[in-house]
Amino acid sequence: MTVSKVKILVVDDEPAIRKLLRVGLTSEGYAVLEAINARDAISQVAEERPDLILLDLGLPDMAGHDLLAKWRGDALDLPIVILSSRTDETGIVKALELGADDYVTKPFGMKELAARIRVALRHRLQQQGERPIFKTGDLSVDLVKRIVKAADKEVKLSPKEYDILRILVQYAGKVITHQHLLNQIWGGSTDVQYLRVYVRQLRQKIERIPDQPQYITTETGVGYRLREAEQN
Repeated sequence: MTVSKVKILVVDDEPAIRKLLRVGLTSEGYAVLEAINARDAISQVAEERPDLILLDLGLPDMAGHDLLAKWRGDALDLPIVILSSRTDETGIVKALELGADDYVTKPFGMKELAARIRVALRHRLQQQGERPIFKTGDLSVDLVKRIVKAADKEVKLSPKEYDILRILVQYAGKVITHQHLLNQIWGGSTDVQYLRVYVRQLRQKIERIPDQPQYITTETGVGYRLREAEQN
């Protein structure tokens, strides 16, 4: 029995980037499709039905954000990972709010990209809802009993701290924007500095070295990411 390879569509107008991704992703066992502009990408999605899209925001014929918005508006339910410049924090946040699953910044390492791809694919395959018990390292979160443990010791969290952790657990491995957290927990009316205070308090309780967090990492100018769950 032959198992079909996962197909990844690379949408980027730079030949060097496409070659790098083609070689790297092929070595990771993926089948790679390529599109040099938005028109080509739309055609490839319709004809080839890829499993995941790597989308550069700087396309020659249509802004990457507009293409992303079109696909999500058309209910395209494929994971989309953004390729972006390191300094484009505003563009990254906008893409995530439009429905991108994650992002990597150029220049990127293939191991980092492969990890982002695995997380995005796994999240799309999972059934809706949260796993009863989340574990990574010595951190565990029982989402049914609302019990949080770090190094086998129960940690007492405030309601807001728990809500932040619960959302991060739900999307573990993926970046969650400041605005998404603010909307979910405070209805969007609270300043981001308020969120930072709660995250700092949360780290004090679950991280061994709060100033060097292993679990809740900061995506500068974008949001936060909880370390991925351990796979059984």
